[in-house]
Amino acid sequence: MSDWLSPDEWRALALSLRVSFWAMLVSLPFGILVAYALARWRFPGRQLLNGLVHLPLILPPVVTGYLLLITFGRRGLVGQWLDDWFGIVLAFRWTGAALAAGIMAFPLMVRAIRLAIEAVDPRLEQAAATLGASRPWVFLTVTLPMILPGVVAGAILAFAKAMGEFGATITFVSNIPGQTQTLPSAIYSYLQVPGGEANAARLVWVAIAVAMAALLLSEWVGRAVARRIGGG
Repeated sequence: MSDWLSPDEWRALALSLRVSFWAMLVSLPFGILVAYALARWRFPGRQLLNGLVHLPLILPPVVTGYLLLITFGRRGLVGQWLDDWFGIVLAFRWTGAALAAGIMAFPLMVRAIRLAIEAVDPRLEQAAATLGASRPWVFLTVTLPMILPGVVAGAILAFAKAMGEFGATITFVSNIPGQTQTLPSAIYSYLQVPGGEANAARLVWVAIAVAMAALLLSEWVGRAVARRIGGG
């Protein structure tokens, strides 16, 4: 297969995997927290939080990318602060691609985890609390083991979504070969040049294979974890 893809295409694939992995890993704790808050807590602004979480699914991806650019760009409100105080630059970097991909995939992650939490009987958590367990301990020992299949499914779905992210990413970090060019960006580049359709089609099949593998892995891991929890 090494002869099937060019070095640039391998770099685009490797960067996509890297970006998707970090987008999933960094957003996972926030996804669990937000999903738990939406499923269990009642507080002012809850519906607003729910709307903000799902907003990337509704907005055109290029709008999300533009908002990231004016917020986390080197002259943005947050971006300038990160650059001045910590030397962190996200715009036109692979880390910015991970941020964009993570934001676009976040709603799918939160929804999968939230559904898992809502399926847990709150009386089980209340029973543990009456025995003197703190809320964090109840979550770690009671809730988390039962929602683990949903957490795994949400994480892998977010990874698959991040792999296919294009609009927000190219708006925020551009399409720089070897630096920010992910698999979708490489496909787009091939489609802009005469005779590039064959190369684009090859990468399309790679993208389909990776996405299907992620979905199948999500199903398999989710079922395996559920069986283990049920058997335990």
